[in-house]
Amino acid sequence: MQAFRPSLRISSQIRPAGLRFARGYSSGKTYEHLLVSSPKPGVGFIQLNRPKALNALSTPLILELNSALRDFQSDKSIGAIVLTGSERAFAAGADIKEMKDLTFSAAYGNDFIETWSDLVTFLKKPLITAVNGYALGGGCELAMMGDIMYAGPKAMFGQPEIKLGVIPGAGGSQRLTKAIGKSRAMECILTGDNITAKQAGEWGLVAKVFDSPEECVNGALATAEKIAGYSQIAAKACKEAVNKSQDLGIREGVEYERRVFHGLFGSKDQKIGMTAFAEKKKADWTNE
Repeated sequence: MQAFRPSLRISSQIRPAGLRFARGYSSGKTYEHLLVSSPKPGVGFIQLNRPKALNALSTPLILELNSALRDFQSDKSIGAIVLTGSERAFAAGADIKEMKDLTFSAAYGNDFIETWSDLVTFLKKPLITAVNGYALGGGCELAMMGDIMYAGPKAMFGQPEIKLGVIPGAGGSQRLTKAIGKSRAMECILTGDNITAKQAGEWGLVAKVFDSPEECVNGALATAEKIAGYSQIAAKACKEAVNKSQDLGIREGVEYERRVFHGLFGSKDQKIGMTAFAEKKKADWTNE
């Protein structure tokens, strides 16, 4: 099975860039398990690329993913990031071969899979996950780490860890519950049953369900390009404020939001944006 390459399906004006960066990114790094590119202005694109293993997540892949995301995080030309897999699988789960012989002392003592959640803490730029095919176990957890999630028509989500004698370990029990509610999450996690794309859309797990895998990835790229066209300072603040809503009560959350809102009046982009609006001009952001 070949890796799904959206750059071959999107418009001709960005096709050369997608092909040129398919082997790596401007940092000069090459990856064994990823395809990294910048197919649209201001947009970083990462495709999981372990086709024979249905993009099963392993420590080497996660370390590469964190490295690529850190590069995009530090690149001032990148305003938003898209993460996807193949048409058949976003990520079919964690690599069982890596886990099956672990002991408690090894897993607990070495903080096994702790690095799998690193991107949630260090990534300040908006991340859109475009899911086609299977997103199970660790794959579902990785998809839910995105700020916006899109799904293709045959996307399939689930936390089937109970079938392996364990529970979700990278945030599945927490993020799935916040996304779809306790009862539905409990049913999925206790039975190991999957969630279809249609259900994911109806339950609010994903923002949109598209008619084809290509439309799903291209939709994610279009949204990322739109976000990248705004002030990076404002986008970072938006992400920070929304994420705080998951930790704070409504009163504390609104107070936090207001402090961030007030703080943005110290940015150059606030002056640029409001002046441009008043003068009916296009804002020329400085990201400062």
